[in-house]
Amino acid sequence: MSTESQEHRLEFFDQTAFELMRATGRGQLMQCVWVYEHPVDYEGLRRFHRNIADSLGGRRIERSPLPFGRPRWVQPSQAPSEIQINETPRPRDELMDWADELGTLPIDPEYGPTWYLVVQPLTDGATAISMVASHVIGDGTAAGLAIFEAVTGNVRDGGYDRPGTRTRRQALVADARQVLRDLPATRKALGKGARLMWEKRKELTQSKKTRAGGTPLDEFVTVPSVAAIIDMAEWDARAESLGGNGYSLLVGITAKLAERLGRRRKSDGAVTLVIAINLRESLEDDRALAMAFANATVDPEKVTVDLTESRTVVRESRQMAKSQTDPAMELFPLMPWLPKAAVKGVAELLFSYSEDLPVSCSNLGDLPPQIAQVDGTTAEVVILRALDQNVTLSEMQRSHGQLVVVSARVNGKVTISIEAYEIGAENTKQGLRALAESTLTEFGLTGVVE
Repeated sequence: MSTESQEHRLEFFDQTAFELMRATGRGQLMQCVWVYEHPVDYEGLRRFHRNIADSLGGRRIERSPLPFGRPRWVQPSQAPSEIQINETPRPRDELMDWADELGTLPIDPEYGPTWYLVVQPLTDGATAISMVASHVIGDGTAAGLAIFEAVTGNVRDGGYDRPGTRTRRQALVADARQVLRDLPATRKALGKGARLMWEKRKELTQSKKTRAGGTPLDEFVTVPSVAAIIDMAEWDARAESLGGNGYSLLVGITAKLAERLGRRRKSDGAVTLVIAINLRESLEDDRALAMAFANATVDPEKVTVDLTESRTVVRESRQMAKSQTDPAMELFPLMPWLPKAAVKGVAELLFSYSEDLPVSCSNLGDLPPQIAQVDGTTAEVVILRALDQNVTLSEMQRSHGQLVVVSARVNGKVTISIEAYEIGAENTKQGLRALAESTLTEFGLTGVVE
């Protein structure tokens, strides 16, 4: 195998996510929170910390010295940060406030740290542990694999170089050759980009007018987030009684939340869901974002009594997403060549903020029990969720608010994290918690909302 075949360059999708983060300043994070009602095994936790650093979850991005060269994955020789152990206990009802605060930590997939492991004692005797990391390093499935490997000790060697291993001359020569190899894909993407911009010219023009006509509000806003925890047996029984399955019940709840947050399209009152689909089929796949996106349209008025239609729509849309490439994703080979202003333009194409008011819905499915064993023993509570850093009011106005729902099944529980922002509303955690509780009640479900 040649040296260049082992460069481990970022795939174009991964590079796009990285460049969008740099261009917009907005960071997308993933977080896992474990709550231990019994004493934490700190030696086991330190072993987990060391293993994460050696896993694909511990990698970083190294830029090319060529301005249009593709970056590559590298593996630092040590963890980016020590375990942070807070000494002062906090009340249990501040669990999610503490988790939110960790979203403000400086996280950078290029310069590091890319992730943190933090321990927080609670006043009721429990202990909370959180790992928060950059979404640019991996998607939900990649994060789950990294946690699983770190818990079991079976950590894959990605074969990555240490940062700075290549001389400048070696890097220039290798990356220039890669640029030449990428030219056919780049030319193809250029043609598709021109056609797509022409097709979406009305939407892009309207978006520019909206931004130009409004006040340039660049102050940061807080996007509230809560987590609901439901017994798995109760969840599955309710899904079956409504003619659906666990996935369609999640879709139904997401659609009902969207309805209450005013995210129904004007044309027919339906809710448009953007569902993340996992495309990772092998441990040899080291892409950060190995996924596609399915668009599903759901009637929120039916979901509390019948999930049959939702189940069918989700199945068909997922099959279509796996078999067809999103035209916007075919633009990714252009990313190395675009200046920062143009990268923001690509964001307009990728996330067309139309009257559909799309809602993000991700289902991680059944996770192995090891995901709950960050110290080697099983945590009583596990919460997985998405977070956003540096979100501006102007971005929220452009997207007409936001709703992101992430769910997983682990340790006998279904966890649903809800991150939402509604334009013109008070947007408090208390309000979102009340919305989540009433929505669960509407579906005949009981659960704890943190």
